[in-house]
Amino acid sequence: MSSSIALGGLVGWMLALTVKHVIADFILQNAWLAMGKDQKIGWALPLLIHCMIHGVLTTVIVAAVQPKLWFLGLVDFAIHIVIDRCKGWLVAHFDITLNTRWFWWLIGIDQALHHLTDFFLAIYIVANS
Repeated sequence: MSSSIALGGLVGWMLALTVKHVIADFILQNAWLAMGKDQKIGWALPLLIHCMIHGVLTTVIVAAVQPKLWFLGLVDFAIHIVIDRCKGWLVAHFDITLNTRWFWWLIGIDQALHHLTDFFLAIYIVANS
């Protein structure tokens, strides 16, 4: 991996992955997915479906431009499932609701971690193009 990468490529991939994230997290995620993955029981299927949406969209976007890096969709899926499960576990086990500031802190941390994931994926894609 090079110690320097093309800024234009990094910006382009960040834009693509950010649009993908908005689509997966806000357009394609319904209430059953959003609330279901944060439950004490019955969280696995909504979490799996939500993270599969992220993984599939990342795979499609990356494979369309850099087919040899198709596996990054699996990486995105795995990281996404860990981040969202940690947030869901905290919400469920500490009875964090929309009315508590901790819920919004967790949403912010969750989104920041996802954007950092996209940033590192973008760096990897550009460095290996």
